[in-house]
Amino acid sequence: MNNRKSPVIVLIGPTAVGKTQLSVMLAASLNAEIISGDSMQIYKRMDIGTAKIKEAEMNGIPHHLLDIKEPTEPFSVAEYQELVREKMAEIESRGKLPMIVGGTGLYIQSVLYDYSFTDEASDPAFRAEMENTASQKGSDYVHGLLEERDPESAKAIHPNNTRRVIRALEILHTSGKTMTEHMEGQKREPLYNAALIGLTMDREALYDRINRRVDQMMAEGLLEEVRQLYDEKVRDCQSVQAIGYKELYAYLEGREPLEAAVETLKRNSRRYAKRQLTWFRNKMDVSWFDMTPPVKIEQKKQEIFAYIAGKLEL
Repeated sequence: MNNRKSPVIVLIGPTAVGKTQLSVMLAASLNAEIISGDSMQIYKRMDIGTAKIKEAEMNGIPHHLLDIKEPTEPFSVAEYQELVREKMAEIESRGKLPMIVGGTGLYIQSVLYDYSFTDEASDPAFRAEMENTASQKGSDYVHGLLEERDPESAKAIHPNNTRRVIRALEILHTSGKTMTEHMEGQKREPLYNAALIGLTMDREALYDRINRRVDQMMAEGLLEEVRQLYDEKVRDCQSVQAIGYKELYAYLEGREPLEAAVETLKRNSRRYAKRQLTWFRNKMDVSWFDMTPPVKIEQKKQEIFAYIAGKLEL
């Protein structure tokens, strides 16, 4: 019986650390195709604010799970898990290596381990009761229930994504565990032979890169991108709760001056980078590589290439 686990490369790290450029260089050397590990790059017409790779930067490397949803559509970790596993099998069938690149830790973790989002902690009667409550009292009310009982999940799930809110409440009701605890309790052996590479950087250098990246995004037309979504009446959706969009919505709605909104965007991006690093270090067995300037990216690529080749026995 063949118990060989399929290989996968996973390149993670905080926002603005340099994942995009390095991933393309590695993919070219490893005959790999790249799958986005970012929960917001799935949305169409949200390019600048999500730092989506430009076609000219891809260097001919196929990229997957970009631009697959309208900004008004919800997207869940369960859907991501299913789509990525299908894509990984497809890439491997072509004799190529799948490489997941991004910073949404929970999404990436859901692919690598055998998490179930539907089979366990199920109570159809409770679910129906919550759906009825939501229809009578509104989505904000049931989201408030989740906020009281599982603040971590409530923070991660938009109030209008009623299905996910109710699912988190259902897990809590049936198992007595939060959604995070439920997932952690399911974690078994990894499903894949994964080379997990993390990019890190001195905090001051990273924060400086984040601030400069936001300035560059504004220069490239981020405000116009956000205004287009606003003019399309994209409101109260999971997509525009993303950093880079919610801050400029505050400006477009007259709640904050533009200069203050941009400063809030920089601050939120720095805080997000800190949370990402904490999450990756606590939740995943990652081999870290320092990208603090004046690092030579070609030399760093060779170091990481050697690590991957050893880990995956290429």
